[in-house]
Amino acid sequence: MTKFTQLLSPENIRQGLVCSSKKRVFETISRIVADQIHGEDDPEHSSFDCLFNREKLGNSGLGNGVAMPKGRLHTGNKPIAVFLQLATPIDYEAADHRDVDLIFALLIPAEACGEFSQSVLPELAEKLLDKSLCKQLRAAQSAEEIWQIFEYADNHSDDEQESEQEAELKAEQENTQNEQAVETEQ
Repeated sequence: MTKFTQLLSPENIRQGLVCSSKKRVFETISRIVADQIHGEDDPEHSSFDCLFNREKLGNSGLGNGVAMPKGRLHTGNKPIAVFLQLATPIDYEAADHRDVDLIFALLIPAEACGEFSQSVLPELAEKLLDKSLCKQLRAAQSAEEIWQIFEYADNHSDDEQESEQEAELKAEQENTQNEQAVETEQ
């Protein structure tokens, strides 16, 4: 199970950010990750290009005011995530026509793109669309508070998964007991 805190670092979170457009969002993300990308001549420009070019293939708006732009890095061996909470929602041309104010960007090394596309991205998208999580992220008053919300979400999802597994196991045991009781009666 992928955790937000495995991909994101507190330094890559911005709260109450003012951006007027999707282009400004991508520029901000590129500035944040520029010093984390090694081996590129112009890391800010290359990260902007990878986000912008990927966006041309399909809008990264997930719905419910959330977007997850992503791009492929040609260098590096570890994904870089950035989270932005915008002060005012922007027109993101999302499929649900809702303006976006929560952005979880992910820049992925080329060699890891296959794995991320198959398992990590769908899982992250599902988590990011959780209405309770979105409500908390929108209400957060600092980057530190956003980090704590992600930490709680990571830990809570583990508890939730364990509870679901325990419930399934209990249901299986009850079914087995019921089947045995029926066989005994016959």
